[in-house]
Amino acid sequence: MRHRYVVGLPAVVLAKAGCGLLVVGLTAGAAAIVSAAPPAAQRPIFTSALPASEFAERRAEVMRAIGDGVAVIQGATERAAYQQFRQNAQFFYLTGVEVPRAILVVDGRSRASTLFLNPRDARMERSEGPVLTPGAEAEALTGIEQVLPRDAFDAALAAIAAEGRHIYTTFRPEALEAATTYQVNRHAQHTAGDKWDGRRTREEVFREKLAAIAPKSEIADLDRILDGMRLVKSAREIALVREASRLAGEAMMEAMRVARPGMKEHEIEAAGDFVFKAHGAQGVGYFALVATGANASWPHYHGGRAELADGDLVLFDYAPDVNYYTSDVTRMFPANGRFTPRQREMYGVYLELYNALMTSIRPRVTPRVVLGEAHAKMEAVLRAFTFTDPKIREAAGRFVAGFAGDRNSLGHWIGMEVHDVSAPYDTLEPGMMFTIEPALTIPDERIYIRLEDAILITESGYENMSGFVPSDVDAIERLMRDAPKYVRAR
Repeated sequence: MRHRYVVGLPAVVLAKAGCGLLVVGLTAGAAAIVSAAPPAAQRPIFTSALPASEFAERRAEVMRAIGDGVAVIQGATERAAYQQFRQNAQFFYLTGVEVPRAILVVDGRSRASTLFLNPRDARMERSEGPVLTPGAEAEALTGIEQVLPRDAFDAALAAIAAEGRHIYTTFRPEALEAATTYQVNRHAQHTAGDKWDGRRTREEVFREKLAAIAPKSEIADLDRILDGMRLVKSAREIALVREASRLAGEAMMEAMRVARPGMKEHEIEAAGDFVFKAHGAQGVGYFALVATGANASWPHYHGGRAELADGDLVLFDYAPDVNYYTSDVTRMFPANGRFTPRQREMYGVYLELYNALMTSIRPRVTPRVVLGEAHAKMEAVLRAFTFTDPKIREAAGRFVAGFAGDRNSLGHWIGMEVHDVSAPYDTLEPGMMFTIEPALTIPDERIYIRLEDAILITESGYENMSGFVPSDVDAIERLMRDAPKYVRAR
């Protein structure tokens, strides 16, 4: 019998549920979350994600880096659709301001900043509510020394140009929502190289205009400075990524509780969407990767329409956007709640090898040192593990051999972007955050096994922020026997 799952939203939504779909809504427990919340209120006109003092500290660090120069950076534009505005990552990192078409000037000489905003739009505010506009209130809320009308930027830039001072601005295309550095650069390259398109990025146009108005000024790359700052997270940033990791973990566990053969991949995704939204996430950090069976052999598969079959292993990789910060967590589990003997062997050796890497992580060493120690532990695992399947032994051997070279990277950074920005560094230092996600594969069978955890380097070691999510075989099977926390069958 096919199972259908409902997570109790309003009746009008339930009435539209199709056969076999996971319809997201509120169970009694989740309803308590909503009923306990205060009445709906206008979104604050300045962020509550971080205090104004933290943004001020970041601008002060930029001032120290640019010396006598000035940094000029533009915020994102309004949407061309009925979508909530979201600021680009670099602008938000320096200001916390969520207003379209803002411009920030950070002056290294005067040690002060100026924010330029569009004037109040009364008609828009009658429709959508108030936003931050120029004046004393904006200065008090943001901690920025001056908040002026956007039209005043022309005169400010002319004064900078007259002095011929260095101007630092962003070179890389802006990161919005689930963007990453790789993706925005790739998109820009494809657009520029498309003979039927050929558009330049906003950043290229902006730099061209700056250079035309300030021909005596050198235009320098601000991204290099900001990326270096973003590499090590503050305590408040860590708290945001930790919350994103917690919600990602809750989504993983709910997926295990609800999974049944006959469900579709997008129904697993919907369970994650509900967990994120019910706990206040503002969006997703990246598209959901839900892959059943052989679909998992495509690491970024997101088709979402395949049906979970009895005997499949299901990969679930998903994390929310929590106040402009995200995580990256992956788990695999059997669609029917029970690992087969072959899956136990394959997943079991993978988990031992994965833990060999995990237990080698520590601060103030290079990734190369961590990988070398992990490789030695992995070789010991291979010698001690009881294999019954030669193909699994061969796959495990290839996996371990991949750690024998001169690699110097454990995974990818996380933070404001799921594959967060990078910068030159020597050793792993407290406050750095990244994921590990090595994969064991049997290519001719399209078998792909992967876990992923969010790691924070600490003074004494590391914190696995997603470590509370079951990863060993017996714990996964126990969890899959539990009743769903947010979802009920019908």
